Amino acid sequence: MFTLRNRNTGSQVPAEADQYKQLVTLAQGGALQTAAIEGRLFSASSGTKVATTAGVTAGWTGLGVNNPSGSGKNVIIHEFGFGQMLAANTIGAIGLQTASIAAPAADLTIYNCLDGESSGDSACMAVNADTLVTPVLKRIFASYDDSSTDFITQPMVYNLKGSLILPPGRAVATYTTLATVACYVFYFIWEEVTRY
Repeated sequence: MFTLRNRNTGSQVPAEADQYKQLVTLAQGGALQTAAIEGRLFSASSGTKVATTAGVTAGWTGLGVNNPSGSGKNVIIHEFGFGQMLAANTIGAIGLQTASIAAPAADLTIYNCLDGESSGDSACMAVNADTLVTPVLKRIFASYDDSSTDFITQPMVYNLKGSLILPPGRAVATYTTLATVACYVFYFIWEEVTRY
């Protein structure tokens, strides 16, 4: 008989298999539940409509998450999303870029996903305008239109599934092909884990 270890008690518990000798498991909670319960999952939102800058550029506006040098943390980006509140004044694509930030300063409040807990434990800074150093476009996943009737009316959610990790000194920031009027509300959800 095979046994497994109970995480909470450390005791051994029997494992069960089906008729094909495959382990029977029961998933409880969401994929990020443990990170949230343990207080290492955070979020930030632009909170109000923001304008964006054009392309991969140093003088940038939108929403970003900066993992400062010396934080000792790796920042795992799990989710990015946006709502388009009114028509953009141009046509283009939305994505994510990474960079370092010349002189990072926190612009926005970060919230712990364990609701009501202090976000003072976050090593990151949420920014809505900064100077990006050597930005690189990493993802494109949506488009926008200048039509007053055919713009995105549903929130867009891009699940990165932990596929973008920021070591200390790196940041992730929104990207739009062309500059837009103040029409987007952005958000990020990320996890912070000790680097070594």
